[in-house]
Amino acid sequence: MSDATPPLTPMSMGALLGRIEYEWASRKKIFDLPNARFWSPDPDVDLSFEFLGRPCASPIGPAAGPHSQMAQNIVLAWLGGGRLFELKTVQVLDDLEIGRPCIDMQTIGYNIEWSQELEVAASLEEYAKAWMALELLRRWEPLADFVGEPGPHVFDMSVGYDLAGIQSDKVASFIRGMRDATASIDALRPEIDGSFAEFRDLDFDPVISDTLTLSTFHGCPPEEIESITKHLIDEHQLDVIVKLNPTLLGYEDVAAIVNDELGYDTVSVKESAFAEDLQFERGIELIGELNQYAKDRGRTFGIKLTNTLVVDNTCGFMPEDTMYLSGAPLHVISTSLLHKLATALPDTFMIPGHDGDIMVSFSAGVTKDNLADTLATGVNPATICSDLLKPGGYGRMAPMLKALTSAVAGTGATDLASYRAVRQGEVEAAGHPSTSAEYVARLRGHEDSPYRFENNEKLPRAVDNELEMFGCVACNFCITVCPNDAFFSIKSLEGMPDRQQYLLLTELCNECGNCMVFCPEEGDPAQIKPRLYTDPALYAGREGQGFFLDDAGRVTEARADDDTISLVQQLLESDQGLPLHEVES
Repeated sequence: MSDATPPLTPMSMGALLGRIEYEWASRKKIFDLPNARFWSPDPDVDLSFEFLGRPCASPIGPAAGPHSQMAQNIVLAWLGGGRLFELKTVQVLDDLEIGRPCIDMQTIGYNIEWSQELEVAASLEEYAKAWMALELLRRWEPLADFVGEPGPHVFDMSVGYDLAGIQSDKVASFIRGMRDATASIDALRPEIDGSFAEFRDLDFDPVISDTLTLSTFHGCPPEEIESITKHLIDEHQLDVIVKLNPTLLGYEDVAAIVNDELGYDTVSVKESAFAEDLQFERGIELIGELNQYAKDRGRTFGIKLTNTLVVDNTCGFMPEDTMYLSGAPLHVISTSLLHKLATALPDTFMIPGHDGDIMVSFSAGVTKDNLADTLATGVNPATICSDLLKPGGYGRMAPMLKALTSAVAGTGATDLASYRAVRQGEVEAAGHPSTSAEYVARLRGHEDSPYRFENNEKLPRAVDNELEMFGCVACNFCITVCPNDAFFSIKSLEGMPDRQQYLLLTELCNECGNCMVFCPEEGDPAQIKPRLYTDPALYAGREGQGFFLDDAGRVTEARADDDTISLVQQLLESDQGLPLHEVES
């Protein structure tokens, strides 16, 4: 990737809708997600909850991260059943140079990417596109039998990381634009065409979001957290959640959990990060102070557990000295922090056994196997990142919700509130004060815990093969593990190797490295598979093999030999599922 070109170039609204129409007509997929992985709610079990007072039809969605910064990401998560969208953190510095690769999911989960990779104005436009696209899809007749009555969803903004940046015209304009997106919506209306044209004059709600999760990230002083929260409440009339760092648990406890209890001997917990972060005693004071401040002004306050954990880069896969841990060990840390906070602040949080008024949002190693237990503790919602970066991708969400539905129904409950009440009764009968206390005891009290290193050390499967441009094991992993839906497949032409050929929509690829981690063959699919461009500036600014396409999907320029160009052109003309016919350059 050239430093002179942006890491991501979003598709236009017209191109996104064109892809949806074409893929549905040709493959009964949307952005490569098969309709068998769409979520349709069970009418007998209500999984809805209230997010800071706003109705939300399911308790999961993508966490602020790689799955929530582009419109197609959000559409994919909605199709999978996500209804709470924790949008990627926006900050005043929107020309970051993030090292590549930036995601390592080989075992548990590490990353070095931590903020939006679009300019702030482009982020606003992407969220407006996604907001409008979901409203269109809710009404689109072809989807009716596949998504049922989808129910309400919520977009939750995220900004960081200092008061000066948040007060800047750039970030303030973003927040105002999310609170009243009339101008953005009207600018996008003319692109609503095809079978969606009947909705061009739809009365879209101009309020994309009026809630915000403040990302304090690492090293944000308590006085800065306090000032930012008060500014967001006073200046923008927002209900605010403050994301807390796992360092709040304390270095000794975190190191003991990660290295000793769970056995991750090679994880080097960064002790200096704990001294720079908010300390526990000040943290519990701040929670009470900010909750009261919000109440006095008619607003609502909440907390989120947790951010990722700062560790030393001992893996060598990513280029920075520091990386951020997620996945299985973070789940144990964050749940332990929930219990510690609940113990220090009894009757403060909206969790069983406490009955306070502060909502707790949760994101840390949430999976199909632990979602029901996680939600039983009272957290709302449980957002997901690491699990969606594994094979299956967004297709992992619907099975997660189906498993949750079965767990709720299995207790005789018909909704989340009654499910939590049943679980609370069960743990009290077993001698535990709350579901969170009981869950932490289970997580940390067993030598065969699924969160231990020996149960998470297995590397992705590999074959002794060099990856080639045409022909591979056709595992489909590059498609499903890409958070941006940058890959797609086309059936092979007669005489070509293997049944599928994989191509890359280069504008949607930020070279995060996740496809390389999971590809069974040796090589980087994002560099080796045919790289297609529709943006002339991006094509001119990048090096290496590539194929520039005109609006009709024809190769007009290429950096490749004649035989390769001919093969790519034949594939694109084969009319076997190419989702590019409506792309606008």
